[in-house]
Amino acid sequence: MPPHCDALDGPVVKAARRALEARDVNLVLPYVHKAGEAEVVKAFEKVIGIRESYPAAREVADLHFFETVVSVHRTGEGAPYTGLKPAGLDVGPAIPAAERAIESGSAEELVGLLTDTVRSELMRRFDRVMQLKPQAEGSVDRAREYVQTMLGLQVYAHKLNQFAKVGPQGEGEEHG
Repeated sequence: MPPHCDALDGPVVKAARRALEARDVNLVLPYVHKAGEAEVVKAFEKVIGIRESYPAAREVADLHFFETVVSVHRTGEGAPYTGLKPAGLDVGPAIPAAERAIESGSAEELVGLLTDTVRSELMRRFDRVMQLKPQAEGSVDRAREYVQTMLGLQVYAHKLNQFAKVGPQGEGEEHG
């Protein structure tokens, strides 16, 4: 995942906040792998106790819980944990569009954004290939530039097609 899961305004910390406020660890457990549940439950129980007994320590306790949940989440993704990131990071247009799609129940904005991006990038690469194609007969250097650009377009299209067919987080086998 992009650097969003480990941000203070990302989905994992939002779920952890909801869990603490509702005093229901089950609200955050879907964000961690099964093997990490016990660690999250243990941290949750400690933090709930601290929040009740020492209100002045609530912010520090909550932060500890967020760190634990995000660390366990990242481990489940097979990614390193590098600390919590501040809220408000620029994660590009796709993640906010995906979040709005989920919230609204309509994928139209997201589909439009991604379709326009792919179309624009493919056309940019294709146009460059077509620009170089007539010059490919002139010299080895010009032919080499054409071939590299042409192959680059083909590889880009192939990888884009493959990525479009993999699992929800980019892992697993192709389907289709």
